[in-house]
Amino acid sequence: MPSEGKAGIGLGLALLSAATFGTSGTFARSLTDAGWSAEAAVIARVGIAAAILAVPAAVAMRGRWHVARRSTRSVVLYGLLAVVTAQVCFFNAVQHVPVGVALLLEYAGIIGVAGWMWAVHGDRPRRLTVLGSLVAVVGLILVLDLTGNAALDPVGVAWGLGAAGGLAGYFILSAHIDDELPAVALACGGMTVGAVALLVLGATGALSLRATFGTVVFAGHATSWLVPVAGLALVAAVIAYVTGIGSARILGAHLSSFVGLTEVLFAVLVAWLVLGELPAAIQFAGGALIVTGIALVRVDALRHDEPELDVTAATIVDSPSPAVGSPRPLPRA
Repeated sequence: MPSEGKAGIGLGLALLSAATFGTSGTFARSLTDAGWSAEAAVIARVGIAAAILAVPAAVAMRGRWHVARRSTRSVVLYGLLAVVTAQVCFFNAVQHVPVGVALLLEYAGIIGVAGWMWAVHGDRPRRLTVLGSLVAVVGLILVLDLTGNAALDPVGVAWGLGAAGGLAGYFILSAHIDDELPAVALACGGMTVGAVALLVLGATGALSLRATFGTVVFAGHATSWLVPVAGLALVAAVIAYVTGIGSARILGAHLSSFVGLTEVLFAVLVAWLVLGELPAAIQFAGGALIVTGIALVRVDALRHDEPELDVTAATIVDSPSPAVGSPRPLPRA
């Protein structure tokens, strides 16, 4: 256990990581509203962040390049699923539903991990995990507001659930990636793979890569497109990842990921202050249940110290306080 002073630093880093991850949807919305495609916004975010992290990643890999070679397949899968799928789906979701709602839908992927472990590995969830899952499902129903009062766009809901699938894939992959691969190297490698994959798909015409290089509206003011791009790459990626890695190394993966649940609250707060978006009362109630359900699942994992669930809740995808050796993708978030 860390000392009281060190634990305080770790907690501060975890909260800073959650807060900066929580800005991704708001930065992305200003770009997509100006005509950017979600895929182009993801490329800008992860491409610039990967370039910035390249040097520290190379330093961290000194003497361990053999680890990179044997981890190539895992890093590629991480980039395609955890980075591309989670972030593209999340950024598309925020074009149709409020940022906070999109992030809550993405976080449903945490509950999906328990289902995957049961279905594929026969790891039957314990009572507290089952209870947390049921509470989260009820919350998800409230967030969707099936009565129609909140008028959620079903297209946005579908993208949000796609982001949940990407986030669940991130968790599952993170638990099986070589522990000797430094966290910063995994983050850099995964984002590089993601950016290259999207560029290739865009070049072949499989994806529409659109970007405008003029004025965008951010926080109600006209500004350069560079402002939200810099925010996505520097604030919501580089700072978020680095502080998340630091917090995980001080607090441990379980505790730092538990604190990472505050990303949802930060995302709602930022979207409210910058975009004027505020979920309906029933969605707030649903969000509280989702966070409670996820917290119960995390407490269960913390109590039993399960290595297969030693993963983070901070996004990315947006997404989103990385575990040691397992940094979060973007949203994602």
